[in-house]
Amino acid sequence: MNLRGIVIGMGMVCASQGQWYAGGTGGLSTLSADGRTVITRDSTAISLYKPENGAALSLFAGKHWREYLSVQGMYVWNRNALQFTETLVEGGQETTFEQKRTSTQNAGSVDGLLYFRPRASRFRPYVSGGLGMVRVNSKAGAVVVAKGAVVLPPEQFAATRVFWRTAVGIDLRVAKGWRFRYSFWETFSANPFSRELRPRGQRNLLHFQNMFGFLREF
Repeated sequence: MNLRGIVIGMGMVCASQGQWYAGGTGGLSTLSADGRTVITRDSTAISLYKPENGAALSLFAGKHWREYLSVQGMYVWNRNALQFTETLVEGGQETTFEQKRTSTQNAGSVDGLLYFRPRASRFRPYVSGGLGMVRVNSKAGAVVVAKGAVVLPPEQFAATRVFWRTAVGIDLRVAKGWRFRYSFWETFSANPFSRELRPRGQRNLLHFQNMFGFLREF
């Protein structure tokens, strides 16, 4: 084998080897809402919760196993404000309340990323999917409105849920070994807020996040 063949062969071996990376992102967290109305001959019950946009942060580390395939582990934290509203009209009597609440989520996952361009490219768009666990904590805030003998949700409640996340994004090389990352996530899980509504909500929780940050390749 001549020298040129040896150089080309070594280059192919190096290109096929994995490359480690780590980084972090921050951005906007958006939760889906839920509500329910139950009307009978004797009563009318309405419940809902309304979330506000909040902050989100993530840390991740992974490896480019192949030219177009990577695997990473990720930790994500986010915080959102909520408002719970419930109304019950029964026997000519009304009970109504509105309560402010806060919610924080701590999640860990393992994600696979499928890139559409090789590692040497400056622009590397990708899609990803991942499975993980999330711990949701909610604390009560001020009661804005209270009419009648209201029964409020627990002062604090928590739940741990399995989730599935899909994402699209792009890694943009900005300097040697450094890339800017943008990603949009959609996370699907059971809904710990809906179970505290009366009447209980019926929808699963969807979580949307727009994230911006940087990663370092080693």
